[in-house]
Amino acid sequence: MRMFVRGEWISAAEQFEVTNPYDGSVVDTVPRATPADIESALCGAVEGAEVMRRLPGYERYQILHRAAQRLLERVEEFGRTISEEEGKTLAEGRFEAGRAAETLFLSAEEAKRIGGEVLPLDGAPGAAGKFGFTLRVPCGVVAAITPFNFPLNLVCHKVGPALAAGNAVIIKPASDTPLSALKLTALLLECGLPPLAINCLTGSGGQVGEALARDERVRKLSFTGSREVGEHLCRVAGLKRITMELGSNSPLIVMPDADLEKVAAAAVATGYGNAGQVCISTQRLIALDQAYHPLLEVLAPRVAAIRAGNQLDPQTHMGPMIREADAVRVGQWVEEAVAGGARLLAGGQREGTLYHPTLLADVDPNQRISCQELFGPAVAVMRAESLEHALAIANNSPYGLSAGIFTQNLDWALRFAREMQAGNIHLNWGPAWRADLMPYGGLKHSGLGREGPRYAIEEMTETKTVVVHTE
Repeated sequence: MRMFVRGEWISAAEQFEVTNPYDGSVVDTVPRATPADIESALCGAVEGAEVMRRLPGYERYQILHRAAQRLLERVEEFGRTISEEEGKTLAEGRFEAGRAAETLFLSAEEAKRIGGEVLPLDGAPGAAGKFGFTLRVPCGVVAAITPFNFPLNLVCHKVGPALAAGNAVIIKPASDTPLSALKLTALLLECGLPPLAINCLTGSGGQVGEALARDERVRKLSFTGSREVGEHLCRVAGLKRITMELGSNSPLIVMPDADLEKVAAAAVATGYGNAGQVCISTQRLIALDQAYHPLLEVLAPRVAAIRAGNQLDPQTHMGPMIREADAVRVGQWVEEAVAGGARLLAGGQREGTLYHPTLLADVDPNQRISCQELFGPAVAVMRAESLEHALAIANNSPYGLSAGIFTQNLDWALRFAREMQAGNIHLNWGPAWRADLMPYGGLKHSGLGREGPRYAIEEMTETKTVVVHTE
C-alpha cells in the first residue's frame, strides 16, 4: 500500500514489509517516510486545518457517519486485515472493526454538539451591561501516534474526534500494523473528507513520531504506547496540548464472597484476549486467603483449555504475540518468577511468536511480573490477608489505568472504588473492559488526559472568551 500525504497517495524509494506475526508471511509492503514526506504532510495539514475549520459541524457529522456506516458494511474485510497484520483471532478482528465503526458513529454525533456557554458577567463587579460567551474552536493540526495492539479502533479514537472537532490530522500508525490505518484513510476520503484534512505517514516512530511531536505546527499530540516513549515525547513536544495513554499492570482483587466461576470467566476473558497485549489486561490476581486455593482450582483448567495457534484458524482462541522478541521476554519473566518461588499451573511454553496462555501462583508482589507491565498472556496470582492488604499490593505500582474487584459486599466495593488508584474501576468484572463512549484514561504514570469521543474533543479544541461591551 501507499501512504497518503498532502492530498496524494505516494510511495517512497525505501519500503518495508508488514508481516503476519504467526508465520512471518508478507501481508503487504508500505513506504518508509522521509523527512521531506514529513514536511509535506505538515504543510498539507496546516492547509487542511483551514479547510476543516470552515467546514460546518453538520457536514463533518455527515462525513463521519457515512464512514462509520461503510465500515460496518466492510467489517469482515477490515477484521481480516487486523488479524493478518496484528495477530488477533478472526473473531477479535471482526469485533475490533465493529467497535471502530461505533467510535466513528459517536464522533459523528459529537460533531453536532460542540458549543460554548453564556458567562454570567453581570455577577462580576463593574460588569453591568456586559454580555459574555465562549466559543470552542479547533486546535488546528492533530498528530495521532497509534499502537499496534488495536490498529483500527485506537486510530478511530484519535482521528474521529479530531475531524469531528474541525481539525486536520496526521496519523502515524505503528510500523507493525499500518494497513488498517491506511485503509481507514481511504475510506474517509471515499466518504467525502477533504483530502488535505488527513495524512497517514508510515515509518519508524523514532523518525516520524518524534518529528511530529517536536513540530510547532502540531497543536495537539495524542499518543498511545509505552511509558518510556510517552515520557520522551512529552519532553520534546514543547507547548502543545498532549494526551498520553500509556502502560499498566492492572490488578483484579478477589474477595471471600466472590463467585469464583464468574471470577475465572472474567480472568480468562480479560487476561488472555489479544495474547495479553491489551494495556488494561488483567496481569495481577490478588485473592484473599479464603478464596485463594479454591480460585486456583477453578481457574487453572480454564487457562489450560485456551487453544493458542494460527489466528486465521476459526478454532483458535488466542493468536501469537506481535514479535518473537516479545514472546521471548514474556518467557524470561515467567522463568524469573518461577525461580523466585512462583508455581507454574498452566502454560509456560513458547513456539516462535506464540506464547501459550500461562498461569502462575504464589507470586511475590515484588517480582518484575507483578511490578512492571508484562503485555503478554500470563496472569500472576498472589495472596492477600485483607482488603487493606490487597489494596496496598494493587496500589504499589507506578501505573493506574484500570482495576477490578469481585465482591457482593457494598462497603468493600465502595472502599475499593475510593481507594484504588486507577482511572477505570470495575466492580464484579476484570479491568479489561471499555465502552467507547466513556471517559478513558489513567492516573500516575499511565498517562494524561481522557479519550472517548466527547472527552477527546474537549482536549482537541480550545476556548475563546467573547465579551460584548454595551452602553
